[in-house]
Amino acid sequence: MSPDIDVVRLTLGELDTNCWIVSDGATGPLVVVDPAGDYARLAAELGSREIAAIVLTHGHFDHLGAATALRAASGAPLYVHEADADAITTPKGSGGAQFGIMHHTEAADRLLHSGDIVSAGTVELSVLHTPGHTPGCICLYGHGHLFAGDTVFAGSVGRTDFPGGDARVLRRSIIEKIALLPGDTIVHPGHGPDTTIARERRINPFFPRA
Repeated sequence: MSPDIDVVRLTLGELDTNCWIVSDGATGPLVVVDPAGDYARLAAELGSREIAAIVLTHGHFDHLGAATALRAASGAPLYVHEADADAITTPKGSGGAQFGIMHHTEAADRLLHSGDIVSAGTVELSVLHTPGHTPGCICLYGHGHLFAGDTVFAGSVGRTDFPGGDARVLRRSIIEKIALLPGDTIVHPGHGPDTTIARERRINPFFPRA
């Protein structure tokens, strides 16, 4: 797990979504994962630090509410998986319209694919394409940490009853990609508390049994 990375959690927006701020130390450039909302609070935490990338784990409205403002203020590029690229650009696509929440953002600067690397200083996070919650769901993995979006939660997984969701596809993502990670991997989900892969193997009904 070298180098060490610094991880800060902010819980933001209408659905208490976890936004993750990742760097290699107090002064290094940042990766901001899922700028969910409450831009003033997010900006206060970020201060004047350089942002290397803004990454959306998927295209749902509750993960991107502050993306437009953060992008405009920082000039940082916005990343999303290619399969969710269109979803982020309209309230209907992001799923917010059905709840009267109009969050969306302009087209991403970079479309991600499985195996891509998101870097900031010495931080290198690998993109794992983990569809099921949405077609373009991703996790970011590196340095013993997994930024899981809504693919996996502590004791559960993301919903699959929204447009584009597929329970069978999500279970395959868990079995083929998430469950295979080292047991001591720290999982930082899109909602709720942290967990570990080892714990999820024991208690999560969506993980394969040993």
